[in-house]
Amino acid sequence: MLRTNHKFLAYIQELYELQERRESIIIKQFRKGQKLICQHENATKVMLVKEGITKCFFSEDNDKEYILEFLGKGEIIGDIELIRKISCLCNIEAMTDVTAYAIDPYYLSERLKTDLQLNNLLLNVFAERIINTSSRASYQQLYTIEHSLGKLLELQSKQQITISKEDMASYLGISVRSLNRTLKKISE
Repeated sequence: MLRTNHKFLAYIQELYELQERRESIIIKQFRKGQKLICQHENATKVMLVKEGITKCFFSEDNDKEYILEFLGKGEIIGDIELIRKISCLCNIEAMTDVTAYAIDPYYLSERLKTDLQLNNLLLNVFAERIINTSSRASYQQLYTIEHSLGKLLELQSKQQITISKEDMASYLGISVRSLNRTLKKISE
């Protein structure tokens, strides 16, 4: 539910401290509700979450949103777009105040040509995404909405964040009306 990657965070923190050109990796601040990247736009930086929580979601043509994941410390954003040279596939929005490392795409591309550790970290990120996607799909088929909602409420409590009903419904792939019925059923 909340993805983190402490190894990638440690790697980028080290690169940040050792960088020769101070503009290769900078620190950016985002307020709650602010978008880090926007779907269909070209990203100017690849980012890695240093502090805070974001939501990764698709905006559909019918103005509905579908939340793929909640991303926390060490999660990289814009990597696929950099590698594939495409516009942003989804939106990333700050759910809390967020601090992120903003990495120059050219700098990262050059490092990918020679840095085996970076390549291994990215390979692990991609493998983890595939595992998470397939696990979530099977989880949604095997468990009730009540069970999934319970896990989401647990995440909210554990991280001490507020997840709106709209975001809960978007993550669960249900309407707000269905969410309200499920919340009522849980509280009874």
